[in-house]
Amino acid sequence: MGFVGPGLSRSGAHETTLSGSLARSLADVYARRQMAMAEAAAAAAPAPAAKLGLYSYWRSSCSHRVRIALNLKGLEYEYKAVNLLKGEHSDPEFIKVNPMRFVPALVDGDAVIGDSYAIALYLEDKYPGSPLLPQDLKMKALNLQIASIVCSGIQPLHNLTVLRFIEQKVGAGESIPWTQQQIDRGFTAVENLVKDSAGKYATGDVVQLADVFLAPQTYAAVTRFQINMSDYPTLARLHDEYMKHPAFQAALPERQPDAPSST
Repeated sequence: MGFVGPGLSRSGAHETTLSGSLARSLADVYARRQMAMAEAAAAAAPAPAAKLGLYSYWRSSCSHRVRIALNLKGLEYEYKAVNLLKGEHSDPEFIKVNPMRFVPALVDGDAVIGDSYAIALYLEDKYPGSPLLPQDLKMKALNLQIASIVCSGIQPLHNLTVLRFIEQKVGAGESIPWTQQQIDRGFTAVENLVKDSAGKYATGDVVQLADVFLAPQTYAAVTRFQINMSDYPTLARLHDEYMKHPAFQAALPERQPDAPSST
């Protein structure tokens, strides 16, 4: 007869042994069930989406703003260079991507978007992490207004097609004063919009959509078109902030794979 121990009957010891065995069995069943559920969930999960594709030209300010948005949202993408000077935007294969023959164009699976403003809003909806638009409706409208001023009231008036036309029809060198006039008009409007709402960035202390559109425009104004930024103190300060931000730095024209090595 075996020793049971003080305070335990044979039946009590047997029950304790059974309880321990049952607990271990239940734990094993639970663990196997959890593992099976995890494996099933992994098998059912969709395959990772293919990397985004961005048709871009290094000096295009429209492409520049999309590169900033992608960087801010932490989205990897394949850079597909389109040389505007060589007319690659008129290649039949590219026209299938964007019938307007403009860069940028974003490819995300079966979605193809060929306009920087539309791309920015698509990215905001599809990839809501690191949001570019605030919840506050007034501030959201301000961001959209500034972005619209840049992409419809400033940049299109000095894009490559317009500048070439002016040089051909008006005279050599005439495109610069025309461009300066358009930028000055737009910057005057934007300066008045942001001077009272700006924090570290255009509409507060967080980078938002207005900054995504302003940064390439202020960069072009400073580096290409000799705009006197002292007339726009808020925009000048914002430009300095953009040049310090890693997402903006990585999107700079001279850092793109198709930029000439001399830039």
